[in-house]
Amino acid sequence: MSDARRFAPATERNREPIREVLARELPATGCVLEIASGTGEHASHFARHFPALLFQPSDPDAASRASIEAWRQHEALPNLAPPLAIDVIHASWWRGLDPVDAILCINMIHIAPWRAAEGLVEGAAALLRADAPLILYGPYRREGQHTADSNAAFDANLRRRDAAWGVRDLEDVEALAASHGFLQDEVVGMPANNLTLVWRGPDDPRD
Repeated sequence: MSDARRFAPATERNREPIREVLARELPATGCVLEIASGTGEHASHFARHFPALLFQPSDPDAASRASIEAWRQHEALPNLAPPLAIDVIHASWWRGLDPVDAILCINMIHIAPWRAAEGLVEGAAALLRADAPLILYGPYRREGQHTADSNAAFDANLRRRDAAWGVRDLEDVEALAASHGFLQDEVVGMPANNLTLVWRGPDDPRD
């Protein structure tokens, strides 16, 4: 029987640093919607480490969803749901979904048109409960400058593949989140010159 699981080398390197951020930012219980789950390795890893949370993976790509489902069956975790076909570029992609307690998106907005970032944040504003975090991970420029030569080379490669792709300016992403009422909670430096960004809605009682 063939195994549809896919493996991304970066996942094994970054999943524990991301988990450490999630440990302090995720609620104790509830549903975490992951956008652009890719291979499904992150969703499986986090579901294993946060058994009181339901993880809902998603991806617009059918082959990626097959990998996510294969990981789900392999891990046999009761708190890992079957993947949804979600493409945040589509208008009102969140309609028909129940409110969620966190939204997680890893390494997506630089490998997609800017409209994907806009759709992600717009949908998050519609779906997230009060005091629920929006968490993004990936590389970012700061004040228009790359933070490492490796990020600059990665950005150039992305733009050669598709002119609409590219490492985003942190300030642009922050302005986008603020335009939908989100307040910044954390900007966390991560290994390999990445950042984890965390926002919460304006009704967060801690503010």
